[in-house]
Amino acid sequence: MSDDLLAAYDSQLRTGAETAHALTTHAHGPLRLAVFPGGQGFVSYADLGGADAAQIELLIDAALDHFRGEEGITSVEWKTRGHDQAPGLYDALDQRGFVAEDTESIMIGETALLALELAAPHGILIRRARTRADVWAMEEMQGRVFDDPNWEVRAETTFRRIQEDDEVELWIAESDGRVVSAGRLEPVAGTQFAGLWGGATVEAWRGRGIYRALTAERARSALARGKKYLNSDSTEFSRPILERAGLVRVSTTTPYVWTPPPA
Repeated sequence: MSDDLLAAYDSQLRTGAETAHALTTHAHGPLRLAVFPGGQGFVSYADLGGADAAQIELLIDAALDHFRGEEGITSVEWKTRGHDQAPGLYDALDQRGFVAEDTESIMIGETALLALELAAPHGILIRRARTRADVWAMEEMQGRVFDDPNWEVRAETTFRRIQEDDEVELWIAESDGRVVSAGRLEPVAGTQFAGLWGGATVEAWRGRGIYRALTAERARSALARGKKYLNSDSTEFSRPILERAGLVRVSTTTPYVWTPPPA
């Protein structure tokens, strides 16, 4: 079962799906080099085409050369996957100044397994976030949880997205009008997947079933949209919850991030 899920992930969710909302994209061999709002560069690929260690080094150098030639690049993420055949990739990235961030679990499962009728905990209201005020409250909370000083930039980008793309859904859980948990649902056009992203809960509110109820709400919405699978890159906070709901850990992903030196 997990092999089938991983095959669906590789064939449907890499390259085009990952860069659909990029400002620009550029192909170089197997690589897709994208730039997102805020000057965030991103490197994606379905696979590395059987490249050996020397060829992989050349691909990394070409990617860096490309982004060095772009105006306003603030960072570049090379998204690695634990199941890829990529000899020497991690060492080569490290040698060129990329820094590994936390490894996350690639979780996939059937939407119907998560689309449960779960009551929200007492005093918690779960609803769609639709207004600018909703989005800013959600992103400010997630910025605190993830210690992200750039949450305001992301809030503006997120609000523009939901104005332009009615497929993206933002869900929040509130207590007395204060956002204590949140997450996105992103149906992927042309695929059987919808992604569960941005899941975060304020530390003092964890362990009460809020995130599980929020996930069930998103799953029911995905099921209504005809999506067979849900996927998520999960931290160790959310992975056990998704596993209990029926998602399977099919691989891992580790972002490697390069930051340009000061001018």
